[in-house]
Amino acid sequence: MTKSPLRRIVVLVNPRSGLQWSFDAMRRAFDRHWECVDGVDMKYQFTQSQADGEQKARLCVADGVDTVIVVGGDGTLSTIGRILVDTDVALGVVPAGSGNGFARHFGISLNPEKAIEQLATARRQSIDVGHVNGRPFFVTCSMAWDASLVRGFDRMPVRGVLPYVFAGVEEFFDYRPQKMEVELDGEERMIFDNALVFTVANLTQFGGGARIAPHARADDGRLELVVALRQDIAKLVANIARLFDGTLSELPEVVFHSFKTMHMTREEGTAIQVDGELVESGREIDVTVSEAGLRVLVPMDTPSRR
Repeated sequence: MTKSPLRRIVVLVNPRSGLQWSFDAMRRAFDRHWECVDGVDMKYQFTQSQADGEQKARLCVADGVDTVIVVGGDGTLSTIGRILVDTDVALGVVPAGSGNGFARHFGISLNPEKAIEQLATARRQSIDVGHVNGRPFFVTCSMAWDASLVRGFDRMPVRGVLPYVFAGVEEFFDYRPQKMEVELDGEERMIFDNALVFTVANLTQFGGGARIAPHARADDGRLELVVALRQDIAKLVANIARLFDGTLSELPEVVFHSFKTMHMTREEGTAIQVDGELVESGREIDVTVSEAGLRVLVPMDTPSRR
């Protein structure tokens, strides 16, 4: 028997996620890979809605659960994780979404059985948490065309990387850039008149294997701002492979800034993307980071500085 630091575990399953297993098959996989772990009490619950997931996460905190494992995508992970910020409860994931940016960053397998096996021997790591107008996020927050494409993706009847591409093309022709005035760390001021991509990243991944912020670290106490302008779209498309091979930062047309606080003013309020979900926002946007705000489970072979 392996003595585990995990004792009381709740597995929260999003039944609307892209997991191709039945619940019984998933439970058998947990039994198979956790049978050698001594002294673990594991319970399973379904999340019926965002509000239901939040409520179940609050009950986990109140009941002294030490680990919550989410079976779902980045949206479900963010919904549950927001409740666990600044608590002693650790968050794990069996990725079952379309982008799975969180899992990809930490090297968690997209194969659900392998991910469950990794969790059985995972270590705890504290990671930073971004906050946009007070709302926590763990992967990315986007405020230009890269946010509006989520609206197009939500209309797609299927999930996956290819629908993201089609959604992006559809939203590109309707998207109208607006002036953005940005102040970083209370000092550096910039103006972007026609930003096509305006993403704040806590982790490297955009989802689907796209590394929007190759140098982002989960535990450095900083966030990464990534900006690309509309007039550079032809160059960006020609170099789209850089988004997937980790060399996007070598493209001079893409601007990167590391920061702790950001204040942004734009001409009008529009919805922004927060960990894969659209959230209504006004003209003024404040982004901050809290160091080591969330405990997560990562595979033993994941480098600590990631």
